[in-house]
Amino acid sequence: MSTAPATVDLDELARRVRERASDGQRVVVGIAGEPGAGKSTLAAELAAILGSESVVLPMDGFHLPQRRLVELGRRDRMGAPDTFDVAAFVRVLGAIRDDSDEVAAPSFDRDIEEPVPAAIRITPAHRIVVVEGNYLLHDRDGWEQARALLDLVAFVRLDPRIRLERLIARHVAHGKTPDAARAWATGPDETNAALIRAGADRADLVLAVD
Repeated sequence: MSTAPATVDLDELARRVRERASDGQRVVVGIAGEPGAGKSTLAAELAAILGSESVVLPMDGFHLPQRRLVELGRRDRMGAPDTFDVAAFVRVLGAIRDDSDEVAAPSFDRDIEEPVPAAIRITPAHRIVVVEGNYLLHDRDGWEQARALLDLVAFVRLDPRIRLERLIARHVAHGKTPDAARAWATGPDETNAALIRAGADRADLVLAVD
Protein backbone atom coordinates (compact mmCIF):
# COMPACT_ATOMS: atom_id res chain seq x y z
CA MET A 1 0.00 0.00 0.00
CA SER A 2 1.40 3.41 -0.97
CA THR A 3 1.57 6.12 1.67
CA ALA A 4 0.31 9.66 1.20
CA PRO A 5 3.00 12.27 0.44
CA ALA A 6 4.24 14.13 3.51
CA THR A 7 3.06 17.71 3.92
CA VAL A 8 5.83 20.32 4.25
CA ASP A 9 6.23 24.09 4.27
CA LEU A 10 8.57 26.03 2.00
CA ASP A 11 11.45 26.06 4.46
CA GLU A 12 11.32 22.30 4.87
CA LEU A 13 11.18 21.83 1.10
CA ALA A 14 14.27 24.04 0.78
CA ARG A 15 16.05 21.98 3.44
CA ARG A 16 15.33 18.75 1.58
CA VAL A 17 16.48 20.22 -1.71
CA ARG A 18 19.73 21.46 -0.16
CA GLU A 19 20.32 18.02 1.31
CA ARG A 20 19.99 16.44 -2.12
CA ALA A 21 22.32 19.03 -3.64
CA SER A 22 24.99 18.65 -0.94
CA ASP A 23 27.14 16.29 -3.05
CA GLY A 24 27.43 18.81 -5.89
CA GLN A 25 25.10 16.98 -8.25
CA ARG A 26 22.51 19.13 -10.02
CA VAL A 27 19.04 18.80 -8.48
CA VAL A 28 15.88 19.38 -10.53
CA VAL A 29 12.89 20.01 -8.27
CA GLY A 30 9.32 20.43 -9.47
CA ILE A 31 6.48 22.52 -8.04
CA ALA A 32 3.20 21.31 -9.49
CA GLY A 33 -0.36 22.43 -8.92
CA GLU A 34 -3.61 23.73 -10.33
CA PRO A 35 -4.01 27.09 -12.08
CA GLY A 36 -3.95 29.88 -9.52
CA ALA A 37 -2.33 27.78 -6.78
CA GLY A 38 0.66 30.13 -6.57
CA LYS A 39 3.30 27.96 -8.24
CA SER A 40 5.21 30.85 -9.81
CA THR A 41 5.37 32.80 -6.55
CA LEU A 42 6.41 29.74 -4.55
CA ALA A 43 9.07 28.80 -7.08
CA ALA A 44 10.53 32.31 -6.91
CA GLU A 45 10.45 32.23 -3.10
CA LEU A 46 12.11 28.82 -3.02
CA ALA A 47 14.84 30.02 -5.39
CA ALA A 48 15.38 33.08 -3.18
CA ILE A 49 15.83 30.85 -0.12
CA LEU A 50 18.23 28.59 -2.00
CA GLY A 51 20.32 31.48 -3.30
CA SER A 52 22.28 32.25 -6.45
CA GLU A 53 22.98 28.63 -7.35
CA SER A 54 19.27 28.17 -8.11
CA VAL A 55 17.18 29.20 -11.11
CA VAL A 56 13.47 28.95 -11.98
CA LEU A 57 12.18 27.28 -15.13
CA PRO A 58 8.44 27.89 -15.79
CA MET A 59 6.60 25.26 -17.80
CA ASP A 60 4.39 28.03 -19.23
CA GLY A 61 7.24 29.05 -21.52
CA PHE A 62 6.43 25.93 -23.53
CA HIS A 63 2.93 27.07 -24.46
CA LEU A 64 2.37 26.76 -28.19
CA PRO A 65 2.25 30.21 -29.87
CA GLN A 66 -1.20 31.74 -30.31
CA ARG A 67 -1.06 31.38 -34.09
CA ARG A 68 -0.36 27.66 -33.80
CA LEU A 69 -3.18 27.18 -31.30
CA VAL A 70 -5.60 28.85 -33.71
CA GLU A 71 -4.38 26.63 -36.56
CA LEU A 72 -4.95 23.54 -34.40
CA GLY A 73 -8.37 24.72 -33.18
CA ARG A 74 -7.21 24.73 -29.55
CA ARG A 75 -7.13 28.45 -28.70
CA ASP A 76 -10.38 28.28 -26.73
CA ARG A 77 -8.86 25.81 -24.28
CA MET A 78 -5.37 27.24 -23.97
CA GLY A 79 -3.68 25.70 -20.95
CA ALA A 80 -4.80 22.13 -21.66
CA PRO A 81 -2.03 19.49 -21.87
CA ASP A 82 -2.06 19.44 -25.68
CA THR A 83 -1.59 23.22 -25.95
CA PHE A 84 2.06 22.93 -24.87
CA ASP A 85 5.14 21.73 -26.74
CA VAL A 86 5.78 18.81 -24.40
CA ALA A 87 8.54 17.41 -26.62
CA ALA A 88 10.51 20.67 -26.34
CA PHE A 89 9.93 20.75 -22.59
CA VAL A 90 11.28 17.22 -22.22
CA ARG A 91 14.29 18.06 -24.42
CA VAL A 92 15.17 21.04 -22.23
CA LEU A 93 14.79 18.99 -19.05
CA GLY A 94 17.03 16.34 -20.59
CA ALA A 95 19.69 18.94 -21.39
CA ILE A 96 19.46 20.26 -17.83
CA ARG A 97 19.93 16.75 -16.48
CA ASP A 98 22.87 16.23 -18.82
CA ASP A 99 24.54 19.15 -17.00
CA SER A 100 27.28 19.67 -19.57
CA ASP A 101 26.64 23.15 -20.97
CA GLU A 102 24.46 26.25 -20.76
CA VAL A 103 20.80 25.60 -21.60
CA ALA A 104 18.49 28.20 -23.14
CA ALA A 105 14.80 27.99 -22.28
CA PRO A 106 11.70 30.10 -22.99
CA SER A 107 9.74 32.21 -20.53
CA PHE A 108 6.10 33.32 -20.88
CA ASP A 109 4.64 36.82 -21.21
CA ARG A 110 1.20 36.75 -19.55
CA ASP A 111 0.22 40.16 -20.92
CA ILE A 112 0.32 38.93 -24.52
CA GLU A 113 -0.03 35.20 -23.67
CA GLU A 114 2.96 34.24 -25.78
CA PRO A 115 6.18 32.32 -25.09
CA VAL A 116 9.44 34.30 -25.18
CA PRO A 117 12.18 32.14 -26.77
CA ALA A 118 15.57 31.73 -25.06
CA ALA A 119 14.70 34.23 -22.30
CA ILE A 120 16.12 32.01 -19.55
CA ARG A 121 19.74 30.88 -19.38
CA ILE A 122 20.58 27.93 -17.14
CA THR A 123 24.32 27.79 -16.63
CA PRO A 124 26.59 25.16 -15.05
CA ALA A 125 26.66 27.37 -11.93
CA HIS A 126 22.96 26.67 -11.39
CA ARG A 127 23.11 23.51 -9.29
CA ILE A 128 19.41 23.64 -8.42
CA VAL A 129 16.71 24.09 -11.07
CA VAL A 130 13.20 24.81 -9.78
CA VAL A 131 10.65 23.79 -12.42
CA GLU A 132 7.08 24.98 -11.91
CA GLY A 133 4.02 24.02 -13.91
CA ASN A 134 0.63 22.39 -14.15
CA TYR A 135 1.46 19.05 -15.73
CA LEU A 136 4.67 17.90 -14.05
CA LEU A 137 2.73 14.94 -12.62
CA HIS A 138 0.57 14.19 -15.65
CA ASP A 139 1.06 10.61 -16.84
CA ARG A 140 -0.06 10.70 -20.47
CA ASP A 141 0.76 12.15 -23.90
CA GLY A 142 4.48 12.55 -23.27
CA TRP A 143 4.23 14.35 -19.93
CA GLU A 144 5.24 11.18 -18.10
CA GLN A 145 8.71 11.68 -19.59
CA ALA A 146 8.99 14.99 -17.73
CA ARG A 147 8.22 13.42 -14.34
CA ALA A 148 11.04 10.94 -14.85
CA LEU A 149 13.53 13.83 -15.21
CA LEU A 150 12.61 15.48 -11.90
CA ASP A 151 14.36 14.47 -8.68
CA LEU A 152 11.64 15.70 -6.36
CA VAL A 153 8.14 17.07 -6.96
CA ALA A 154 5.96 18.97 -4.49
CA PHE A 155 2.25 19.45 -5.17
CA VAL A 156 0.82 22.78 -3.99
CA ARG A 157 -2.30 22.45 -1.86
CA LEU A 158 -4.42 25.60 -1.51
CA ASP A 159 -8.01 26.19 -0.38
CA PRO A 160 -10.12 25.94 -3.59
CA ARG A 161 -12.03 29.14 -2.86
CA ILE A 162 -8.84 31.14 -2.38
CA ARG A 163 -7.34 29.60 -5.51
CA LEU A 164 -10.39 30.58 -7.60
CA GLU A 165 -10.40 34.15 -6.27
CA ARG A 166 -6.70 34.55 -7.05
CA LEU A 167 -7.10 33.03 -10.48
CA ILE A 168 -9.95 35.37 -11.42
CA ALA A 169 -7.96 38.36 -10.12
CA ARG A 170 -4.96 37.30 -12.20
CA HIS A 171 -7.04 37.05 -15.37
CA VAL A 172 -8.49 40.52 -14.72
CA ALA A 173 -5.01 41.93 -14.09
CA HIS A 174 -3.93 40.65 -17.50
CA GLY A 175 -6.82 42.18 -19.44
CA LYS A 176 -9.97 40.07 -19.11
CA THR A 177 -13.22 41.60 -17.93
CA PRO A 178 -14.45 40.27 -14.55
CA ASP A 179 -17.16 38.21 -16.26
CA ALA A 180 -14.76 36.79 -18.84
CA ALA A 181 -12.21 36.07 -16.11
CA ARG A 182 -14.72 34.11 -14.04
CA ALA A 183 -15.98 32.23 -17.11
CA TRP A 184 -12.45 31.18 -18.05
CA ALA A 185 -11.49 30.27 -14.47
CA THR A 186 -14.58 28.11 -13.95
CA GLY A 187 -14.49 26.72 -17.50
CA PRO A 188 -11.21 25.77 -19.22
CA ASP A 189 -9.11 26.39 -16.09
CA GLU A 190 -11.31 24.17 -13.93
CA THR A 191 -11.28 21.39 -16.52
CA ASN A 192 -7.49 21.48 -16.40
CA ALA A 193 -7.47 21.73 -12.60
CA ALA A 194 -9.47 18.50 -12.27
CA LEU A 195 -6.93 16.72 -14.48
CA ILE A 196 -4.04 18.12 -12.44
CA ARG A 197 -5.63 17.09 -9.12
CA ALA A 198 -5.90 13.53 -10.41
CA GLY A 199 -2.10 13.32 -10.51
CA ALA A 200 -1.45 14.77 -7.05
CA ASP A 201 -0.69 11.37 -5.50
CA ARG A 202 2.32 11.03 -7.81
CA ALA A 203 4.06 13.85 -5.94
CA ASP A 204 6.80 13.21 -3.40
CA LEU A 205 5.56 15.96 -1.09
CA VAL A 206 2.57 18.22 -0.54
CA LEU A 207 3.37 21.91 -0.15
CA ALA A 208 0.68 23.45 2.04
CA VAL A 209 0.06 27.18 1.61
CA ASP A 210 -2.58 29.70 2.60
